[in-house]
Amino acid sequence: MTHEKKGYLNENFQLFHLRDQLAKPFDFHYHEFNKIVVFLSGKATYIIEGKAYFLKPWDILLVNHYAIHKPVIDPSVPYERMVIYVKEEYIEALKEEDCDISACFRKANDRSFSLIRLDPKLQEQMRHSIHDLESSLQSEAFGSALLSRAIFTQFMIYVNRIFLDKLYIKDKKALHIDSHMEDLLTYIHNNLSEDLSVETLSAKCFLSKYYLMHKFKEDTGCTLHKYITQKRLLAANALIAHNTPVTKAATMSGFGDYTTFSRAYKKMFGHSPKQEHQKMGRAELLD
Repeated sequence: MTHEKKGYLNENFQLFHLRDQLAKPFDFHYHEFNKIVVFLSGKATYIIEGKAYFLKPWDILLVNHYAIHKPVIDPSVPYERMVIYVKEEYIEALKEEDCDISACFRKANDRSFSLIRLDPKLQEQMRHSIHDLESSLQSEAFGSALLSRAIFTQFMIYVNRIFLDKLYIKDKKALHIDSHMEDLLTYIHNNLSEDLSVETLSAKCFLSKYYLMHKFKEDTGCTLHKYITQKRLLAANALIAHNTPVTKAATMSGFGDYTTFSRAYKKMFGHSPKQEHQKMGRAELLD
């Protein structure tokens, strides 16, 4: 199974207010942009990189770009949520010397923790902020686009203040992950350029390789080999997008053979690494 890229973002950010009651399950997938999910109602568990978050109304989830995730929904009741898509380069462009509003996504990735559960006072503040954003985005009044950008920036500042300073409610019952799996995922993320064979990983986890492969597939929805390959390809894609020479990006991401890398890259992204450089308007560098 290869996880599917879903969604396309033509604006710097977009907000969707969704309410549905579908029996069709969601598949594991990823986005090239960052995503914020504000859960409003229903019965939902959100799985992000092997961690299951059991959601309550007005919980906020930070889904980093390229994070593999899916919601698990009980279709017996309507599932309502607000979803904000935001381009990484847009919030990077808003960075000030002492204010980087993209920091919450990086910190969520570093902490391997994505949930913001609010006390009533902060919940009310965030409720007003996101409703103001929704109203402004729907308005055609003078200056509504500029106002929407200002409200979005304000909303992101609030999110960062809460998440970076850990002002959220710390509820151990809100999430579940196997401790072996947590250690394994952290090791993989931090060592993509190293030997990540199942033999090496099973030795580090003190688990049999057969149990490890079974447990990994059960918790993440993907085989261990394909997960590592996909993470390496996503890492390479990010490096190439920042003008790293293609062969260097392949090596830095853990690919020892360029032909294997190029073939896998094209299968996942629909074009070769060379075409990625051309798409970005840069010359191909292969040294």
